[in-house]
Amino acid sequence: MNTNMKTDKQSLISKKQIFKSILIAFTIGMTVFLVAVLPAEYGIDPLKTGKLFGFNKLYKKEAITPSSSSLNFKKITLSDVGSKDNIEKPIEANNPPPKEQFLEREDIIKVIIPANKGIEYKVKVLKYGSVKYEWYTTNNSIVFTDFHGEVKEENPPKDVFYESYTVAYSNNMGGTFTAPFFGKHGWYFKNLKEEDIEIVLKLKGEYELFN
Repeated sequence: MNTNMKTDKQSLISKKQIFKSILIAFTIGMTVFLVAVLPAEYGIDPLKTGKLFGFNKLYKKEAITPSSSSLNFKKITLSDVGSKDNIEKPIEANNPPPKEQFLEREDIIKVIIPANKGIEYKVKVLKYGSVKYEWYTTNNSIVFTDFHGEVKEENPPKDVFYESYTVAYSNNMGGTFTAPFFGKHGWYFKNLKEEDIEIVLKLKGEYELFN
């Protein structure tokens, strides 16, 4: 009997068995990866087995927490809200509301805030006029904002009275506003970055734009 032929056959069989074992292990590994690992670790469920066997319940999205430095803004206090205490509220603020408000309208305004600069955007609102608003920064950057109003005066002084409704650091805000007096009401935005920021402002309600 040729012992060399026997050895060659045994070697060939061993190689086939090794290849078969590798293929089986690879198949099992890929199956486990697709069935369990992807849904549980990454929230990806191509075969819908994560939902079927409950593996997707193991997946938890990591909360995106801004670094402390990105939230290290100057604390807003009462002294930052509205006019200084020595500026008196104009008597025109006590005028009665009109019989009719401005016609309801809707607008979308885009405002560019230059780098490290601040600008204002205001609209005219009569006393007790109602405006629903929403604004956001298009690149998700946080800006300083002071939503406030100025009374319509016949002879306004150098230091104009204004009343703040909301002062904050944010990249998005919305709400419904009822004007406490006739005048200019709107936002002061301060850009805290080294690049321009675009803000989209959506308005709906009883107001008029300044030409």
